[in-house]
Amino acid sequence: LQQRGEVVAVTGDGTNDAPALNFAQVGLSMGSGTSVAKEASDITLLDDSFRSIVTAVMWGRSLYKNIQRFVMFQLTINFTALLVVLIGAFMGTTLPLTVTQMLWVNIIMDTFAALALASLPADPNVMNEKPRPVGQFIITRPIWTSILGYGTAFVVFLLAMLLRIEITGGMDVYDLTLFFTFFVLLQFWNLLNAKTYSTTDAAFKHLSRCAGVLTVLCLILCGQWLIVQFGGPVFRTVPLAARDWGILLAVSSLVLWVGEAGRLFKRLCRKKAE
Repeated sequence: LQQRGEVVAVTGDGTNDAPALNFAQVGLSMGSGTSVAKEASDITLLDDSFRSIVTAVMWGRSLYKNIQRFVMFQLTINFTALLVVLIGAFMGTTLPLTVTQMLWVNIIMDTFAALALASLPADPNVMNEKPRPVGQFIITRPIWTSILGYGTAFVVFLLAMLLRIEITGGMDVYDLTLFFTFFVLLQFWNLLNAKTYSTTDAAFKHLSRCAGVLTVLCLILCGQWLIVQFGGPVFRTVPLAARDWGILLAVSSLVLWVGEAGRLFKRLCRKKAE
């Protein structure tokens, strides 16, 4: 099996099983087995239950997908921020995002997103999927498509916003506050899109079970509100009115609704095929 490129897992409990446990990619010894078998294995099943192996595979596949979700979300923000700052500099506009603002974005990207996506519960549906090919790169074609698709759309929206502000009289702190908040809210909604990667489920399905995601979404929204309303010169912001917040939330949420439309279309196609 190994010569054919298969990944092999072996279970055993006796001394005679030790060579196979040692040479397999994953050796699983029984908790009631011999010490030789346990030393030769990678994992020991304390309850001697095959069900524990199935549960471990389910959690392993789910964790791998959670890592892919985080990578996709993180690279989308990086792609967007890099191009916006770079193209904005060539356009000769005022620096669209300050160092302190980018620090806040990095906290969202690295800390909050990792907590949210890593805390997603295991999905039993992953057991219906075929094992991924050995050596497959963690960033698959669908992930690249999502990064480039959403990232390009974000860049176009944000640069259009910068250009419009510049044409209509130049940038003041109020305009730059709108830009900064819009940028963060795009990532706020896109976090829900990242949550649904590799599924056709609606973003709000089982959201009540995802306490980590809900907590992080609240932290991002509350943190952004506090920075905008009270950040002042430190974050180069001025307080926004409730109307401004409503418009920014509504417009930026198009990111989520476009994703929902795509997932709905896939669900309909799947039902039609069945």
